[in-house]
Amino acid sequence: MKRSIIRQTGVAAAALALSVSLAACGSDDDGGNSDAKASDDASSQTDTGSTSEEPMADDAGAEAFGPGCSAIPTSGAGSFNGMATEPVATAASANPLLETLVTAVGKAGLVDTLNSAEALTVFAPTNDAFGKIDKATLDSVLADKKTLTTILTHHVVAGQLGPDEIAGKHKTLAGDTIVVKGSGEEFTVGKENAAVLCGNIPTANATVYVVDSVLMPAS
Repeated sequence: MKRSIIRQTGVAAAALALSVSLAACGSDDDGGNSDAKASDDASSQTDTGSTSEEPMADDAGAEAFGPGCSAIPTSGAGSFNGMATEPVATAASANPLLETLVTAVGKAGLVDTLNSAEALTVFAPTNDAFGKIDKATLDSVLADKKTLTTILTHHVVAGQLGPDEIAGKHKTLAGDTIVVKGSGEEFTVGKENAAVLCGNIPTANATVYVVDSVLMPAS
């Protein structure tokens, strides 16, 4: 086993032994920074065990689930971490998947109501979900504040419900009920059987389940 050449004289025996040990492991250090480099290398190997492209990169979204979670931005206000710091209406406004919903909430005058609530569960239809409604009908609903409010509050349940609590019948803020079926990481919502695309998303005052259809209250 070859011993590393020590540049400086007067090196303690412990440092010499460490240099020999590192040389045996194939280390090609440049002198006095050996300990720091070894520590950094170990930390780097631990932190980079998975690729940076994984959709669950945000700590706040670690418990989120569903195929649609990969569409959530990985940084900024619309990311899991960004949404977790804001009340639900504000959090949704930063997410590009929910632009139509945010417009509807604004037209119904529900922003302050949702943001000031203590704890909510929100089933949030994507832009594509609203796109399933023909334009004339959608425009008509958006122009009718009373009807719009009823539809939107049908998507909201009091309390923050996790995946282990979400299945079952729940009373909505519209005063009616909504049924969630499923278990684990596969759930459908309402009579539309809207699929949960990304569930258990945290905001400051609500838990959000992104769904692929607009949920309509009973007429």
